[in-house]
Amino acid sequence: MYDAILCPTDGSAGSDAAVDHALYLADLADASIHVLFVVDQGVAGASEWDMVVEREEERGERALDAVAEGGAAREIEVERHLRRGRPHEEILDAAGDYGVDLIVMGTHGRTGLGRFLAAGSVAERVVRHSQAPVLTARLRE
Repeated sequence: MYDAILCPTDGSAGSDAAVDHALYLADLADASIHVLFVVDQGVAGASEWDMVVEREEERGERALDAVAEGGAAREIEVERHLRRGRPHEEILDAAGDYGVDLIVMGTHGRTGLGRFLAAGSVAERVVRHSQAPVLTARLRE
């Protein structure tokens, strides 16, 4: 059913839950995983841009490495991607660019007022605009 799965990560515990689901599904379906880290271009002012981008790219490489190691342990092909831009736009573009059948991503699991205040979340925007099915995984405490 799935040949290629896109798994965006930011290295957080919430995205780790999604990575676990993506690896499990890829193992079941004999699918490959495209793991994606997006350096958000809206996180810093011009004066500190280079330093912030460098720090975020290093964080991204660590997050991508962790997923690649998890895939290698299960003998799952993992392709690593680091992109710059607005996260929801880059995730949607990557899904099309890599021809994925499924997007598996984490969510913060907000409810009530917290969900209302964060209505522009990355996961929610991807769910609303994706052409591919999206599985959201929430960290259970």
